[in-house]
Amino acid sequence: MGRLVVVSNRVPAPRDRHQPAGGLAVALRDALSEGQCLWFGWSGQQISEHEQEDRDVSIDHVENVTYATIDLTHAEFDGFYQKYSNAILWPLCHYRAGLMEYNRKDREVYLSVNELFAQKLLPLLKPDDLIWIHDYHLFPLGQALRDLGVTSPIGFFLHIPFPPWSLMKALPGGARLMQNMQAYDVIGLQTEDDARNMNDGFSICGVKARAQVFPIGIDPESFAEQAKAGENVAEVERLRESLAGKPLIIGVDRLDYSKGLPERLKGYETFLQRYPEHRGKVVYLQIAPVSRGDVEEYRLLKQGLDEAVGRINGSYGDFDWTPVRYITHPVPRHLLAAFYRLANVALVTPLRDGMNLVAKEYVAAQNKDDPGVLILSHFAGAAPEMEDALLVNPHDADEIAEALHKALAMPQAERRSRWALLQPDVWRVTAGSWARDFISTLAKVKRG
Repeated sequence: MGRLVVVSNRVPAPRDRHQPAGGLAVALRDALSEGQCLWFGWSGQQISEHEQEDRDVSIDHVENVTYATIDLTHAEFDGFYQKYSNAILWPLCHYRAGLMEYNRKDREVYLSVNELFAQKLLPLLKPDDLIWIHDYHLFPLGQALRDLGVTSPIGFFLHIPFPPWSLMKALPGGARLMQNMQAYDVIGLQTEDDARNMNDGFSICGVKARAQVFPIGIDPESFAEQAKAGENVAEVERLRESLAGKPLIIGVDRLDYSKGLPERLKGYETFLQRYPEHRGKVVYLQIAPVSRGDVEEYRLLKQGLDEAVGRINGSYGDFDWTPVRYITHPVPRHLLAAFYRLANVALVTPLRDGMNLVAKEYVAAQNKDDPGVLILSHFAGAAPEMEDALLVNPHDADEIAEALHKALAMPQAERRSRWALLQPDVWRVTAGSWARDFISTLAKVKRG
């Protein structure tokens, strides 16, 4: 097999290259450990317009991996990343076409940055490379590479959902985007629904169906070890002591409208209304690190969440009890693992998600003798694999409330039985198996 070339919008920061902290770097850790590899993408740095003519690719070697990065101008960052990728493609792929803010100029910048990636990557490629491109920022990159004469196998993996054609056609130029994806030899998505949606779109646009399902997972053994090792860490002890014996409900999500946070808070408020016996006797910790805080929709979302938390705490709290503990800054991964192990219930209720690894992390972190209960949205990509969680419709506040009540009252025997049914799939479909399956499929491609 040839060298693996990974291309993504962002490349791990230099400080994370020796010990990946999360995200794609963790998922690809095993794949990148075998043979020589190249990882290409944006550096995360912005430059002025007059510096763009002589920008070079920055090269950094860490063990067997070569990291190659380029800077973007302020205008490129704005049009490619902020606007077209995250104000058009992100809401569309999460079934929120009404939030799209389309401007033809942003589409042109998006395409030009993908062409720039292709031009800068081309001199670094070798004839027998396997090229693996990641996510919605780089839909057109495969075609841009083919236009430059690249004949190596090229794969593409979409980490977020893909909508049905009835929504996708709302994107100006959507059919052209689908047609350009013929450049890919292998296309992977998280779920059967997503692959079906993409293949239906291909059929309508005259493209041969090529989307396949490659569900992503975590490293469950490592995460379980982190969770157990963290039980006696000072911060975890502080959290345990602060609960004073009360059960803990936990939610961990990036602050994004796809995560269903307003709906979740409404469900928790309904739970307190309908089941007053739990007032003063349970704690809900919601960790929601702010992302894209300079975007208006996200500022309004945070404002709404701030107000909802204040309303719930003001209405139901007491001098010695705060119903919702709400954190909008990141918590280190090793602490999250231990927090999951401590929590009696996890609320994972996205409105639409590619996979949602929080659900899998929660299962992996549990003490098998006394596990907690996972409450999971039907619309999380993980739901078809995790039918023994308490599945809910996140739009139904009463259903969330009923699930919370059931979870908190669930006998230990049932909790253990449900966990025992959830655990095998979390250990079977891992980050390592996901990468191996995709790469082995791509390696079988014979281009004539």
